[in-house]
Amino acid sequence: MKRRLTASVLLLYSCCALAQLGGESTYQFLNLVSSPRQAALGGKIITNFDHDVTEALYNPASLNYRMHNQLAVNYSSYLGGIGYGTAAYAYTWDRRLQTFHFGVTYINYGSFDGYDLNGLFTGTFSGNEVALSGTYNYDIPRSDFYIGGTFKVITSALEQYNSIGVAVDLGVMYINEKIDFHAALSVRNIGTQITTYAGTREQLPFEVNLGLSQLLQNVPLRWHLTFENLQKWPIASSNPARATTDLDGNQTQESVGFFNEVLRHTILGAELFPDKGFNLRVGYSFRRGEELRIEDSRSFAGLSFGVGIKMGRIRFNYTHARYSSATNNNFFGLQIDLQ
Repeated sequence: MKRRLTASVLLLYSCCALAQLGGESTYQFLNLVSSPRQAALGGKIITNFDHDVTEALYNPASLNYRMHNQLAVNYSSYLGGIGYGTAAYAYTWDRRLQTFHFGVTYINYGSFDGYDLNGLFTGTFSGNEVALSGTYNYDIPRSDFYIGGTFKVITSALEQYNSIGVAVDLGVMYINEKIDFHAALSVRNIGTQITTYAGTREQLPFEVNLGLSQLLQNVPLRWHLTFENLQKWPIASSNPARATTDLDGNQTQESVGFFNEVLRHTILGAELFPDKGFNLRVGYSFRRGEELRIEDSRSFAGLSFGVGIKMGRIRFNYTHARYSSATNNNFFGLQIDLQ
């Protein structure tokens, strides 16, 4: 019992700190962005279909022959000193029709001081989680559709508690090459815990995302529009800090209207020179911006921007994401062409 309190606090911290739909499921790290490029475009972008091998970590249908023999590693010193990273590699087989992908997603929550119910120090402990994934993609012959699936094995260690789980991601993408238009749908984290932390089986962070993107005809810019967490409506909760009080002392809670609900499901992104060796990216997550907004303070929460540079066989990516005036995030990535 003496360590159960500390582990419970750690579990709660991991859910809230990752800016997800906190407290509703375990393994929340599975829905973090997979790369600096994705983070720069606002997060959860599922419509890129090119060389970026880490895109397949989030949408298996984006896997394609251009990722053949591409190796990528990404790292971020995340919020609260959390270390987070991904790695990915792809290999194409059967004349560009079938592509295989292998990935790793890792998060380390750092070191914590443990105390029992009486406040006595019990030592330090740590927490980390890892997901190993294998992805398969198939280009449906004589069609504009690509389908893909990912199988993930998840391990989690939080203080003395451990858990193992499995999950599947499914994705489909439509590409109209005449107008350079992409549409994609991804269904993530269909799965279960094989072993639980303390006898209680928890849900996985199931998520449904819909994305649209297009390269403008006369401008080297691709826009992205993503609708996230379509499996849940409404997604917003009233913020007690934004309650108003009238002259009689009556308090009125924040009201979240229909339009605001739609915006919280929406992510916008744009990439300048997407097919060149130098790229500029910017994105905005309405949900992150609204949930982290502070009254009478301009923190630019929800905004992210980044750059990509190709030098020979190496691509370097960097993104800066705004969360609040006190906390921001930097994401670094390196992709190497092994061909």
